Amino acid sequence: MTFPAIAIESLEKRYRKGWRSSPVAALAGVSLTVEPGEAFGFIGANGAGKTTTIKILMGLIRATKGSARIFGTSVALPAARRGLGYVPENPYLYDYLTPLELLLMGLRLHRVKIAGPEKHCVDWLERLGLAQVARKTIRSFSKGMTQRVAIAQALCINPRLLILDEPLSGLDPIGRRDVVDILSDYKRAGGALFLTSHVLHDVERLADRFGLIHEGVLRAVRSPAELTGDQETVLVRSLGNAPVDGMREDFAGRWIGEVSRVDLWSRLDALQTAGHVLLEVRPTLSLEVAFMRAVGQ
Repeated sequence: MTFPAIAIESLEKRYRKGWRSSPVAALAGVSLTVEPGEAFGFIGANGAGKTTTIKILMGLIRATKGSARIFGTSVALPAARRGLGYVPENPYLYDYLTPLELLLMGLRLHRVKIAGPEKHCVDWLERLGLAQVARKTIRSFSKGMTQRVAIAQALCINPRLLILDEPLSGLDPIGRRDVVDILSDYKRAGGALFLTSHVLHDVERLADRFGLIHEGVLRAVRSPAELTGDQETVLVRSLGNAPVDGMREDFAGRWIGEVSRVDLWSRLDALQTAGHVLLEVRPTLSLEVAFMRAVGQ
């Protein structure tokens, strides 16, 4: 029998702000599943319930009601997290250790038996651009370097599931690109991925489905095809000198315009006739716009 990588049912979490106050709902009956090999993007504003959900999955806090399972095992059991790679939003690493020592410790904690464990760890550090500092203590690292060490530790255990809370936080553009490429490779190899991020463009590149959560309520679960299928227009950008009907000049020589799907080919023909170079054709509905619609703003 094949179990979902993550199965959450009617999950609730309530906090008290004070002994005399009424409980405040951080999660209000969230239900979702993530299948093996699927990448699921969990999207929401600050305080929406994303990190609370992840903390419950990781056994760091207990749910008030409902259930959560990882590959069929209740998250109340430590065994649920064996072989699970996790990167919190603000990873705290033992900064007196080196990246190599930290990765080797991760292999032992997850009981990963592998030939040549040191080479295996160094290879992961090299993929994350950390091979030259593999034997330097982490306390001297920048936030971005520390984030990459945490990601390397999560990946080196050969996880069947990765849970990442804002994994791109603190990374520069090159670091973000490298990490997104590595996570794409992980997904193509069959790994399951559950991530939150405020960098919605990168989530769009990675996720097979998106869960849109607001004020503890899961407002929608959508696929990229469902997002783009909701619209009737696409955005066209081109480079040229002559004006074309329906296009406005965005910058000198650069034109932009929205066009209905049924009129797209005639617009492209008009641009070609005018001697324009096509720069971009893309859906006008982005993940950000979809989220704002889902929460009613």
